[in-house]
Amino acid sequence: MPFQSFYLLGNDQASAQEINVDDNTSLDQLAAVIASYFAIVVPKGIGFQSSGGALSDVSQVISSKDKVAITVDGHEVRDIPGPTGLPWVGNFFEVYPDHLGNHQRLFDRYGPVFKTTNMGRTIYHSNDPDVALVAFAESEFFTKKINESHPLSGLKTPAAGVFLGDTDTPEWKVAHKFLPPALGPKAVRHYAPTMQKTVEDAYSVFDLLDQRQESWNVYQYMLKLGAQAVAKLTLGVDLQHFATADAPVHDMVHLIAETLSLNKKVTSRGNWYAALPFGDPKSLRVGKARLEAMVEERIKAAESSGMEDLPLQSAAIEASNMVDYALRATDNKGEKLPKTSLTWALIVATGAGFTTTSSLLSWLIYSLVTYSGVQDTLLQELIDNDFNDEMEITADFTERLVYLDYFIKETQRRHNPSFQPGRTAKVDCILPGGYKLPKDSVIIPALHHIHNNPALWDNPARFNPERWGSEEVKNRHKGAYLPFATGQRMCIGFNFALQEIKIFLPKLVYRYRFTKDGNETVVYDPMFQLIRPNNLYVRAERRTKLPPKSA
Repeated sequence: MPFQSFYLLGNDQASAQEINVDDNTSLDQLAAVIASYFAIVVPKGIGFQSSGGALSDVSQVISSKDKVAITVDGHEVRDIPGPTGLPWVGNFFEVYPDHLGNHQRLFDRYGPVFKTTNMGRTIYHSNDPDVALVAFAESEFFTKKINESHPLSGLKTPAAGVFLGDTDTPEWKVAHKFLPPALGPKAVRHYAPTMQKTVEDAYSVFDLLDQRQESWNVYQYMLKLGAQAVAKLTLGVDLQHFATADAPVHDMVHLIAETLSLNKKVTSRGNWYAALPFGDPKSLRVGKARLEAMVEERIKAAESSGMEDLPLQSAAIEASNMVDYALRATDNKGEKLPKTSLTWALIVATGAGFTTTSSLLSWLIYSLVTYSGVQDTLLQELIDNDFNDEMEITADFTERLVYLDYFIKETQRRHNPSFQPGRTAKVDCILPGGYKLPKDSVIIPALHHIHNNPALWDNPARFNPERWGSEEVKNRHKGAYLPFATGQRMCIGFNFALQEIKIFLPKLVYRYRFTKDGNETVVYDPMFQLIRPNNLYVRAERRTKLPPKSA
């Protein structure tokens, strides 16, 4: 079996490695072997060349008198570029306050992968769907490990397992066994009546605001609505958000929102800032402890009621809420979710549940009042499918609402609330495109920029729900649309979130016509964990006349 010397194009030839090459090996098999030697994440992009040009088959590779250069997707292997930045501060002022716009500017300047360093923390970013898919895969190359550079470092809680803990831990494995059944399609469907009653209970407030001819801040009321539903379904708590038009936001909701905002501030300003014993870092630590105490009180109250243990799947369908489920569910060995994981599993389910849905609901209403014709089309689809305010909304019914599905997807593409699901490199590796990524580096598949990448989407700035029915979009790159990420660590609550949205939105559109109040440009909050509109005000006018069915 002959030996050949291989090196990465762009590196010194002195780094070449001698590798056995079988005469009967195919080019794809050789690429796989080379990938394993040089930690190239995706073998299919590997090419070979010598001083005479490209080598197109294995016999040419073997017979080459030169050392064989390895290319990746036609590129030499190189370090990831990025702006130089200022001393100590790094790129902070090149990124904030408009991190969405500035990241796009940096993608335009440096290409599909670049790095930034903010006050000592280096993060890598990509709008390449191939890079996103390999980063999200739990593999020998990547995992979710929340180190000091990770966007969730200030919130890291190993006991939480799901979302706020590392993958390679016993806590994550246990949480990943117990929590998904409670958020699967069958389990979520039996929460639908509670979701529907929540939005119907909010009618009295929206009707009163209409009678007063008052506009209202969309995010504040969608926060109330989302939190009201999620708190009932996770903790069994009625937050009384719609007891009156001016009912205050519950302390727990305030605390979770404040904690997410504090984490964004702390993690964006470097390790030195996170270690301070006062100010925002201290407030973040105190807030986490207060959250634990609040949820532990709720767990104790539920424990005192005395409940029958049930197998995982039965508990998921019969439980009245997630506290009920978590206390009753047992696996096939009769074991339960450990108490050490229970508190933070419920905090995460509650916090992630209402912050994501409230942000998405806000952007959906933004789309209603911003993009011409979509509100009327949604209403017409409801009329044509015999919707009425007294009916029970089921998954079977919402599956018939094709335009609603397109509208939600297009809003998530154009205005996705989540934008920074970080993954960590387990080894030094080479990404698609030939980029070197060092071990322990955090890379962000930049969802907003993937969803608005003109290389992936036709006229991405155009809001066009009908595009989702086109063959082009049906055959899109599987990494081009990732609103809930993908892989083992994708959002486990996506079924819950989509069902909630598909109940809330039809009810609101059928009852009210939404119009934007004022001409002020809507801006997002740059110092919050999610993308949410800060200053969107609308009027919701009670409908007095509905259109007839389509002919």
